[in-house]
Amino acid sequence: MSMMKIKKGDTVKVIAGKDCGAEGKVISVDVKKNRVLVEGVNKITKHAKPSQANPNGGIIQREAPIDISNVMLVYKGKPTRVGFKMDGDKKVRFAKSTGEVID
Repeated sequence: MSMMKIKKGDTVKVIAGKDCGAEGKVISVDVKKNRVLVEGVNKITKHAKPSQANPNGGIIQREAPIDISNVMLVYKGKPTRVGFKMDGDKKVRFAKSTGEVID
């Protein structure tokens, strides 16, 4: 399994596509498909039939996954590229713009 530069809970900025410039929190990361689900970004409308969970059915707005290459991590209010380096015997992410360790 490859190491992902974006993790669940990170704040990201969309840098390409119809929601370019939007910021949001990462809800989930799909490592196999290289896609992320970002809160409030790439909204789609889904037509739902009535069910036990949703007795009325109707049109539902929800987020759809976008490619990980179209988002950039926001660190201290600015979008930055992410790199990896060894901190002792631990592999950590760092912001390429400042060189600071992210986590």
